Amino acid sequence: MRVRPRVMLSDRRGVTALEYGLIAALIALVLVAALTSVGGGLNHTFNQISNTL
Repeated sequence: MRVRPRVMLSDRRGVTALEYGLIAALIALVLVAALTSVGGGLNHTFNQISNTL
């Protein structure tokens, strides 16, 4: 079961999958950061509403 080096070098599926994985990880990181930021603001707002009631 030997794979010729030329065939391995021309196969780009692994590189493409890795790129998509990195993009998905970056999007997840941005979402976590954004939701953490928004979550703190929402918590403050709901606490204000609760104290007013």
